[in-house]
Amino acid sequence: MAWQVLFFYFCIFSMASSNQFHYSILEELKLNSIIGNVADDLGLDKINLKMRKLRIVSHHNRNYFNISTENGNLYVSDRIDREEICGLEQSCFLDLEILVENPVNVYSVQVEIQDINDNPPSFYKDIFNIGISESAAPGAQFALGNARDPDLGTNSLQSYHLSPNPHFSLVEKSESGKEYPELILVQPLDREKQQKYEILLSAYDGGKPMKTGTAIVKIFVQDVNDNYPIFSQKLYKVRFEENLPVGSVVLHLNASDKDEGSNAEISYSFSHISENALQVFTINSQTGVITTIGQLDFEATQTYEMTVEAADGGGLVTQCSVLIHMVDLNDNAPEITIASLSTPIPEDSAPGTLVALINIKDLDSGKYGEVTCQITELREIKLVPSSNNYYKLITTGALDRETTSAYNITITAEDEGSPPMVTKKTIHITVSDVNDNAPVFDKSLYISYIPEHTPAGTSIQNIHASDRDDNENARVTYSIINRNIDDIPVSSYVSINSLTGVLYAQRSFDYELLREFQFQVMAKDSGSPPLSSNVTVRICIIDKNDNAPKILYPSPDAEGSALFEFIPHSAEKGYLVTKVIAVDADSGHNAWLAYHLLQVPDPSFFTIGQYTGEIRIGRDLPDTESLRQKIVVLVKDNGVPSLSSTVTLNLVVAENFQQVVPEIRRQPNNSITASNTTFYLVIAIGLISLLFIVTVLITVIVKCRNTHSPTSFDAFSRNVYPQFTLGCPSEISDTSLPFPFSYDVCVTLDSKQNEIAYLKPAQNVPTDNLIDTEFAAPGTNPINTNLSASNNVQV
Repeated sequence: MAWQVLFFYFCIFSMASSNQFHYSILEELKLNSIIGNVADDLGLDKINLKMRKLRIVSHHNRNYFNISTENGNLYVSDRIDREEICGLEQSCFLDLEILVENPVNVYSVQVEIQDINDNPPSFYKDIFNIGISESAAPGAQFALGNARDPDLGTNSLQSYHLSPNPHFSLVEKSESGKEYPELILVQPLDREKQQKYEILLSAYDGGKPMKTGTAIVKIFVQDVNDNYPIFSQKLYKVRFEENLPVGSVVLHLNASDKDEGSNAEISYSFSHISENALQVFTINSQTGVITTIGQLDFEATQTYEMTVEAADGGGLVTQCSVLIHMVDLNDNAPEITIASLSTPIPEDSAPGTLVALINIKDLDSGKYGEVTCQITELREIKLVPSSNNYYKLITTGALDRETTSAYNITITAEDEGSPPMVTKKTIHITVSDVNDNAPVFDKSLYISYIPEHTPAGTSIQNIHASDRDDNENARVTYSIINRNIDDIPVSSYVSINSLTGVLYAQRSFDYELLREFQFQVMAKDSGSPPLSSNVTVRICIIDKNDNAPKILYPSPDAEGSALFEFIPHSAEKGYLVTKVIAVDADSGHNAWLAYHLLQVPDPSFFTIGQYTGEIRIGRDLPDTESLRQKIVVLVKDNGVPSLSSTVTLNLVVAENFQQVVPEIRRQPNNSITASNTTFYLVIAIGLISLLFIVTVLITVIVKCRNTHSPTSFDAFSRNVYPQFTLGCPSEISDTSLPFPFSYDVCVTLDSKQNEIAYLKPAQNVPTDNLIDTEFAAPGTNPINTNLSASNNVQV
């Protein structure tokens, strides 16, 4: 016997399937008894069992086994009773699943529970009361209650034995595969001699050691009752759906008895019924109706078997068997179990990354237990079937936290019932951030307009960049990319707040010195590694009206001298006397100039173009030999407030230059720098002018033919050297256009044709600091393209 126990205890069978293997054990093993080593059988590394989360997934209400993550041993963790687990089933198996993660694999394990002789035969009653009529003839048979043994094979019920008695013997009959003991009358009974007999009935199984069950048979000798109750059939089979309501009629038994009176009154009772069936069914002793008193459940018990006896009033008993089969219904919704869940998931996870491991099961059978599983349609995540009702939730593409930061995935499990039962479960999965987005500026180019003379420290622009990442990866700092502006670092012009991106002026700007400049600002996040972006910032200085007009011609800076303009007597109305030329260092509207006669003896005698500065004769000249007029011209810009400059002109009307000289001599010497030297210089110029006229004329003609443009004599403009045309005595003073411009003066015999040649930049003169004069009053040409003036004399 010992070798048989050892054989069953350590018997391990491996199955053909690569993921399924088989153990066979005896029931009632001690707790912590080792069944086998799963790690060795599966070929797993015992060192990594904890890391791989080796565990058992059981689909039973109780976990009969456990597994050690230290050595991989599969051991018993709860009492194993084959009769409790499988009942009368000939084969008893427990299906387990062994789950291994990293990587995921599921192994099916089938544990066969072998029967041992742990249950003795038992009778439904401890005492059987039998009434036997004294008229019973020898050989009469009386049914006794059979014994039941839940063990299998040789361990189950094998034989019955009756204690020795001269009047009775025992015989065994087989019906429907079951053994029933019957009592046989050997000798006639005499009620007058003995009214009661007690006999011990024993039942034996075939186990080693043998187990025995006993019951007492009490025999009462009665008067004649020679008919037994009779059932319509020995075995009743019925089928019911598991949703049968409590109180429903299962079966109506009816036994008949040919006797009369009390001998024909039949009562019904269960002679043998399992404990779980007794919780569900009851029988009416008078009517024989079997009804339900508990809820039926196919998943708990599929078949109920019971024995019903019918006893008449004379004590005669007849038995029948009732077999009730449950019909499965689709009354169990699929169950969704999250075996493993990984959240959050980095957004740079590779395709195929495991997000969750899901187990789906349905307690129903057949097609009702077949389940399909799916999830809400997602482009980045999909559900992949694994094995043994397991599904893997994996990534299928790149994740982008900035597009989708979290997923609410609804798992839907639906069985094949009609109508189907559906279970839904939602899992929340978040996506963790990776620094994969550089800061982005709100604008591709920042342009800021700043009035000149803005105080240092004024905020001039708010630079802002946003980062679609999260937390540290989205924290942006700002800095100016260092470069020089005219050999001066940009940091001496502007600064930036590294946290807010606000630009501040580091100095007060002057439009006339610096009109605009640009630089780049870098926005960098705090990720690892950090990402950055650059943007160009252009600072434009807005002009203020802080410069008064500057009169270029006639020059008001000639100290100790007076400016004379020669007007011949032949001049008519509209004759161009001279032209006042002025510029303004400001720009735009601030540089629009207007010319006005501020002081004039006779307003009708002279007129001035408001936007051209041309002084012309307003009416015909009077018949006088000479006339001298002193006028003051006001040049005003268009700024707010407006700034202005003035210049004084002496206009002399004479027939020829010789008449002008006395007028010049009569000029009051009220200049701060006037002296006798000036008088002699004028006389000298007049005398030598005839000597140079031919030379000057030839030079002017050659120059005009070669260049077809105004000729510049910078030396003559800076010294008091006259220029003349043939027959046009004139003189050029130091009131020419300021550096870097030069001009030519051509005076003809016809005073109506007097003009100043167009301005032209002097050759080899630096122009870095030139004032922008590209402006003009409405309706006129820019003054730097068509400037003219009359002949003039300055002493």
